[in-house]
Amino acid sequence: MREFNHNNDPHRRYNPLINEWVLVSPHRATRPWQGQTEAVNEEKRPEFDATCYLCPGNVRANGEQNPNYESTFVFDNDFAALKQEKVQFEQNPDDIFFKTQPERGISRVVCFSPRHDLTLPEMDLETIENVVKTWQFQYEDLGKIDFINHVQIFENKGAIMGCSNPHPHGQIWAQSSLPTLVQKTQHNLSEYFQKHGKTLLEDYLKQELQKNERIVIENEHFVVLVPFWAIWPFETMIVSKRPVSRITDFTTDEVSDFAKTLKKLTAKYDNVFNTSFPYSSGIHQSPTDGKSHPEWHFHMHFYPPLLRSASVKKFMVGYEMMGESQRDITPEKSAELLKSLSDVHYKSR
Repeated sequence: MREFNHNNDPHRRYNPLINEWVLVSPHRATRPWQGQTEAVNEEKRPEFDATCYLCPGNVRANGEQNPNYESTFVFDNDFAALKQEKVQFEQNPDDIFFKTQPERGISRVVCFSPRHDLTLPEMDLETIENVVKTWQFQYEDLGKIDFINHVQIFENKGAIMGCSNPHPHGQIWAQSSLPTLVQKTQHNLSEYFQKHGKTLLEDYLKQELQKNERIVIENEHFVVLVPFWAIWPFETMIVSKRPVSRITDFTTDEVSDFAKTLKKLTAKYDNVFNTSFPYSSGIHQSPTDGKSHPEWHFHMHFYPPLLRSASVKKFMVGYEMMGESQRDITPEKSAELLKSLSDVHYKSR
């Protein structure tokens, strides 16, 4: 019997954040592809689009007019997934198969810049710092509302990720309950902290830095790595070196370093296939329930779908839907490729 080789042999990897496994099949990375390809949109967009609902001064779909904003601009989502009003509801205790729970919340849109034609990697650092400061303000502003216990900051970039408007923007959904994945993470982070007296990510990051197999970017305050348990082909996670629980704990230097990290990572993404790299990203941080959460350690996930080229994406189907998540290229190979790429955007070279 030959010895196991994690670069060639199928194996499973454990994700301690959500207590789930992922199947890794590195030997499939070279399989031929005759499946669906995505259209690559490299259309040059104008700085201002008179038909865009998010550009400064334009009228949105609901008839509201945007101000002539010059930095970030935040407004309540015109088609919000959550509503603020409280409703009367009683659950029948005998309904074990038809449980329902009303959910209150607030959904907001964050326009990163008045420029219609720029994405995060193409913005200057001052603009990205303003985005980070806006996230800080919104987390605090929404979190202090008595019925809000979780604030989810995220961005869907690219039509392939369901983004309906190309103007650079993200969203914030704040709600009364912890969403399912956050609840799983909360449980595992709490268990680890109670047992070890440190955050799970503090100990994990220490070992990742020692191994140096999946590190993509490192500066004084943040590390970008491909998680050992990554699912998406070029998935990454930004982790703060200091075990802070929330974005509002950042020092001025950390805000600056976080902005630099975002710019470098997203530039590397665009440089993978010399295209505007789609992804869904989101920040995971402490709940806003008024309790102390020393178990939480600030981190941000990036889940890009592209696999082999700008036109071939990873599908979560079949085995992934019926069994568990699966990937072909190993996290180590992804990290090696991302690390080797320039952090200067290809359009600037």
